[in-house]
Amino acid sequence: MSLESVTEDLRQRAGRAQSLGYKVKFDVGDGSFVHWDGTSTPPVITNADADADTTITIGLENMEKLLSGDLDPTFAYATGKIKVEGSVGVALKMASLLGD
Repeated sequence: MSLESVTEDLRQRAGRAQSLGYKVKFDVGDGSFVHWDGTSTPPVITNADADADTTITIGLENMEKLLSGDLDPTFAYATGKIKVEGSVGVALKMASLLGD
C-alpha cells in the first residue's frame, strides 16, 4: 500500500462513519500525513499537514496493517507502534471507526 491507497481507504471509511466531531492527523513518516476533518459531514480526508485536535504517529507499514485488521490499535499503542499527541479519547474513537 502507498500513501495514496491509505488515503483512499480512509476516504471510503469516512463516508460510512458517523460524525467524529474532531480533526485527526496521521503522521505516517517521511513528512507524509493523512488529515481527517471529522468536523464536517461527510468528513474530509486530505494529505495536508493541517492543525488537528489529535495527532497519531504511526509508520505507513503499521498504518496499512491497522487498516487491514492485522494490527490491533490497543496493542500497537501499548507497544509504542502508535503514539498519540492530544486526546487519547479521540484516538480511541478513531480506532473504533477504523475497526469497522
